[in-house]
Amino acid sequence: MLPTIKTILYSTDLSIGSTAAFEHAAYLAKTTGANIHVLHVVEKLSREAKITLQTYVLDAPSRKDIFEERVHRAQAKLEERQNNFWNALPPEEQALRQQVLSVSVVEGYPAETILQEAQKRSVDLIVMGTHEKGMIQTFLGSVAKNVLSRAKIPVMTVPLPERRSD
Repeated sequence: MLPTIKTILYSTDLSIGSTAAFEHAAYLAKTTGANIHVLHVVEKLSREAKITLQTYVLDAPSRKDIFEERVHRAQAKLEERQNNFWNALPPEEQALRQQVLSVSVVEGYPAETILQEAQKRSVDLIVMGTHEKGMIQTFLGSVAKNVLSRAKIPVMTVPLPERRSD
């Protein structure tokens, strides 16, 4: 029996190159009829960053506002990117937007959160982009490497598109 794709988790780091990965997720959804869950993970602050924040921002409500602002900014950027993507599609492809069941921004450790969301939502495929980090990362980001090495379902990684010379 050939595998079927009914649900896709598209994970984005909100980089410019991540649009290419969403194009692939949308194409797969169009051709298979799959639904898409969009996920962005705001990385948790390190212990040192939290200590620094507590040292310089003594007011607890202000610290809470700073933490919440990180998530709100990511939500706004994700919403803007989604709107730009859908507005650029021809009218006959606008119905595809109905296949996006959720758009989530959560705070956590990216690889772990992506894998947890994939399991929680019973997805059949994870789609994510890669980005340049230099030769050390061998063109795959550390999050993509961690997801690939630990996932129990297929993971599609979409490379950063070549820059066009205008």
